[in-house]
Amino acid sequence: MTAAGPRWDIFCIAVDNYGDVGVAWRLARQLVTEHGFGARLFVDDLATLARLAPEIDPARDEQVAVDVEVHRWDGPSGNSPSDPRDVVIEAFGCGLPASYLGAMSMRDRQPAWINLEYLSAEPWTEGCHGLASRHAALPLTRYFFFPGFSAASGGLLRERDLFARRDRFRADPRACEALWRMLGVAAPAGETLAVSLFCYPDAALPALLDAWSTGEQPILCAVPEGVAGVALERWMGRSAPRAGAQLARGRLALAIVPFVAQDDYDKLLWACDVNFVRGEDSFVRAQWAARPLVWNVYPQTENAHRLKLEAFLARYSAGLAAEAATALRGFALAWNGEGDAAASWQAFIAARELLSAHAGRWAAARAAEADLASALAKFCMDRV
Repeated sequence: MTAAGPRWDIFCIAVDNYGDVGVAWRLARQLVTEHGFGARLFVDDLATLARLAPEIDPARDEQVAVDVEVHRWDGPSGNSPSDPRDVVIEAFGCGLPASYLGAMSMRDRQPAWINLEYLSAEPWTEGCHGLASRHAALPLTRYFFFPGFSAASGGLLRERDLFARRDRFRADPRACEALWRMLGVAAPAGETLAVSLFCYPDAALPALLDAWSTGEQPILCAVPEGVAGVALERWMGRSAPRAGAQLARGRLALAIVPFVAQDDYDKLLWACDVNFVRGEDSFVRAQWAARPLVWNVYPQTENAHRLKLEAFLARYSAGLAAEAATALRGFALAWNGEGDAAASWQAFIAARELLSAHAGRWAAARAAEADLASALAKFCMDRV
């Protein structure tokens, strides 16, 4: 361990397109910039990381970006460093190479080995948070660290200045205009509802687009390039839409925008009135945006994703007016394939004022708890 504190190794495999890598990158960056730790990030797909972080050159196997050492690796069966750091983060159970585990066991002081789990609001995760598991053959202990929505969990990723940056952006009309200009879209005006849309291919999209186009309120829907391509192609009646493509149909203006870096995506969430998000990383960032959100849960076998959705809705809706909570639940389930998305949208948007106020209270309450990087730092400092 250096005078500045423990040095960290973070391993990640790109499983869910962007979410896993996005979380690992945010964590590494925050550990370095806010806590002053040294961090190495090992990722199997630098091209995906480069889309989220333009500082990354996907052609270089080793590089330094934002003071984070970034290395390409081939997963648990491939290459690995021979000098494990003080803290080892195995993101989302990605697995570690046997040679690296052997090197960990040979250190004079055992590294703090953390399995960073997926985010869930399910109550059982709080009972498992921080539990230890001994390796079957080596003198190593792995700890299970669960992000979550209460002080009994590991918290959520959040930079110290995030809310200040969000509020400055919203208070500056020129910053908002610059964002829409960068996206190649005219800024929404008047009563237009600005919506960001980031979803999985199986989301109930066509029916919702039809409802928006025939509704009473004008809607601008910004969709990152490459998202829901097949569904949009069919609905728009043209080949796979590229960034810059726009279609006006009835009251809906649909705009395909460039896939932007993480910091610019935050600004898109801040600029919109309603945010449709998916997976984990965008899901958390939408909560910090403090606007009504709709979560497309990553599909899992045996309907496990339904349990995650219900657990979040139950926790998130605490303190929300009953009518608004019912509208939120109905639309969330429909968006995830259980109901009529077009019909339930009407109740959801009718409750927008209540949902907006609640989103602000929720974000403030979660921000009063320790963020994930700080919670990890404290947990590991006690073990190295």
